[in-house]
Amino acid sequence: MTVIIEKSKLLRADIIRQLYYKHPLSLTELSRLTNKSLPLVTKVVNNLITEGYIVEQGLAPSTGGRRASQFLLNPDNQKYIVSIAMDQLITRMVIYDLAHQMVVPVKSVHLIIAEDKYGVSKLVDFIKENLLLAGIQRKNLLGVGLGMPGFINIEEGINHSYLKPENGQNLQQYLTAELDLPVFIDNDSSLIALAEWHFGAAKGMKDVLVANIGWGTGLGMIVNGQLYRGSSGYAGEFSHIPLSNTNNLCSCGKRGCLEVETSLLVMTQRAIAEIEGGAASSMTTLFKDKSKDIGELFLEAASNHDPLAVSILSDAAFLLGKGLATLIHIMNPECIVLSGRGAMAGKILLPPIQQAINEFCIPRMADQTSIVLSELAVNAELLAAASLVIENSQFEF
Repeated sequence: MTVIIEKSKLLRADIIRQLYYKHPLSLTELSRLTNKSLPLVTKVVNNLITEGYIVEQGLAPSTGGRRASQFLLNPDNQKYIVSIAMDQLITRMVIYDLAHQMVVPVKSVHLIIAEDKYGVSKLVDFIKENLLLAGIQRKNLLGVGLGMPGFINIEEGINHSYLKPENGQNLQQYLTAELDLPVFIDNDSSLIALAEWHFGAAKGMKDVLVANIGWGTGLGMIVNGQLYRGSSGYAGEFSHIPLSNTNNLCSCGKRGCLEVETSLLVMTQRAIAEIEGGAASSMTTLFKDKSKDIGELFLEAASNHDPLAVSILSDAAFLLGKGLATLIHIMNPECIVLSGRGAMAGKILLPPIQQAINEFCIPRMADQTSIVLSELAVNAELLAAASLVIENSQFEF
């Protein structure tokens, strides 16, 4: 009996996950996706309808026979997910419902995770404050998904790079205890790749590289329809490929890393130096706006075709393209998605990246790989951090 109950719990969680990523779905489709019999799936779906998790949503398009009923997650079900996206400088938080809709808009705080020794407690205070303002009962919160940079062991909930609690607990255990909610953490670039695969430009593809252009330069890899993590979980450290021609020291302690010329942090530093050296630019005025972070202002200037911003972004994008050419030779992906905060620059990124790929990549391989811009961009990590909760919840409410 215990085994049967456990299998039923696993199936109901799987059905909710399938509907979270792909909706609406028919009973036949759910049976195929969960690899369970149609009668069993029908029974569990009926129970989930009774519990208010699922609603019927019309009929599927006709295929010549009787049209099947379709189902989706109930948008009126008051179950919510706390999603946190951290980068090196900015931490953002949003609360989603099960239909991926923001019920509490994005909140942000400036938090330099590499330097602030009180970073963990500041993160906890930030989350608690916004949960209080949201006014959502704890029983209606499924959990917290947290995406952040660094070498992360997702099984143990440890970030070996940033935010280590002083009491010796791992970060996931500490946050779970402090917030009194289940907390799940993962690497930001891995999450962004999953977001593009589930909701974005890589949907339905099997072999995709997703470049995370932000304060650092990250990479997520979908290989044969699954996120590829490598033997110890740290695959995708694209930013530390030694392609830079400068002698600048990277944050990892090495020289020559791709990141020292392609990260948004380096681009903004170069812009400031050029302006202080007398270069004319709209950024002279833009950078005085303290209500936005400097990276957002730089990307705004580039999107508005400021010559200096476009020149700096193009130089970085060309080197990024050179790195991607190397990966095309190794991975032979069907698509490369340019995602993360930097994708806000839009089509300006494409010509220099494509130029580098044309210059450094074997034509037969380059021609088989499309380069596309993310439509999720800055929201990719938030969406995927929320899906961490979906992946780990048992929905026993």
